[in-house]
Amino acid sequence: MKRINCRGSAIEACATRCGTVVGPLMTELVGFKTLTPYKGGWCGNEMFAGAFTQEIRDKAREYTFLFGEALREEGYRGYFELDFLIDMDNGEVYLGELNPRVTGASSLTNVAAFAHSDIPLFLFHLLEFSDVDFDLDINEINERWAHPESVDSWSQLVIKHTDESVDLLTGAPQTGVWKMSGDGSIAYDHYSYHPHAAENDQEGFFLRISGAGDFRYEGADLGILITRGRLMDDDFQLNERAKAWIDGIRGQYAGQSLQDPVVEKVAVSHAVGGGNFKIL
Repeated sequence: MKRINCRGSAIEACATRCGTVVGPLMTELVGFKTLTPYKGGWCGNEMFAGAFTQEIRDKAREYTFLFGEALREEGYRGYFELDFLIDMDNGEVYLGELNPRVTGASSLTNVAAFAHSDIPLFLFHLLEFSDVDFDLDINEINERWAHPESVDSWSQLVIKHTDESVDLLTGAPQTGVWKMSGDGSIAYDHYSYHPHAAENDQEGFFLRISGAGDFRYEGADLGILITRGRLMDDDFQLNERAKAWIDGIRGQYAGQSLQDPVVEKVAVSHAVGGGNFKIL
């Protein structure tokens, strides 16, 4: 990463008894200071048909399939994800890491058009560990999922607390569908548990992680916003819509300062001991 002009990407797959099913290549949001305090920290993804060039997408899918087949030979079955580093100067694709599990990018892979035209990738995972006897034409599925028209556009923001402060949350945005007005302000519309409830790019599904009564500290996960369309431009910078969503969601949180040093020390200890959605 220090020696090449690279961009992060992610691709998910599932190793089944019939072969490896491969999802689309996604871009990654990395290190944005308005989303994460961690340099190089993962903070979201975009999924759209034109992510990188066709050559790069084909290469990443081929590598992922071969990796999945190697995992199958080792006895591994089920869901996994690969991070690739894409050299933007020459199109080379380098392996970043393997995550042998469901990941933070799964929320996008499993809501796309291709997933609902067949079955979501995660259901291949469940099928593999069920008692159901099945036979899949892996080549047909992978070829169909590789078509650009099978991939609609979705993005997500993983929003962390980025300040070097600790307080107690007294208010937090509700889980559900939020709408953005023309001036960039947002308002809660209705409850839903599914990202598809966000019907256009002016709506977003927000999943609250930290709520009233939780400690807010540097690196704490506040919530995840999933919306249709892109949140970065072609230079991999946040677009204006993304910035408006980030400001709008952050503006819904309120906290109470911890003045007592003893209380603050206990709060920090408790907060750090708690679970995070994902820390890189």
